[in-house]
Amino acid sequence: MEAISTQTHIKTSPRKLRLVVQAVKKMTPESALEVLPRLFKRAADPLQKVIRSAVANAVSKGMDPANLKFKEIQVNEGPRTKRGLPVSRGMWHSRIKRMSHVRVVLEEKSEELKKIKGKAKETDKDEKKEKGKTTK
Repeated sequence: MEAISTQTHIKTSPRKLRLVVQAVKKMTPESALEVLPRLFKRAADPLQKVIRSAVANAVSKGMDPANLKFKEIQVNEGPRTKRGLPVSRGMWHSRIKRMSHVRVVLEEKSEELKKIKGKAKETDKDEKKEKGKTTK
């Protein structure tokens, strides 16, 4: 089971948000929510809101918040606004303000363990079949 949360039109460039995501994506959502306020990055605040929302969605679906992990965190480029600065000789220097879209997907850790156990059982069955064939 998955819990998804998205936030669009964040007024931070995707490049700056991805720096914060790289620092957090290996952690659990609980530890990420503890670390993000201590990061001295402006991009940490919107990411923290999205993670909180994803955890709340997971709790409403009946998942245990202590048993969650990040399945994926996507930072995509949103629309750009074009602004400018007038300079000498009647010219104009353009400033492009970038926006971001963030998507956080959480899943339970126990599901992954079940998948691993299921694969282990399949490999055990395959090994037993091979042993039976070689002894004849």
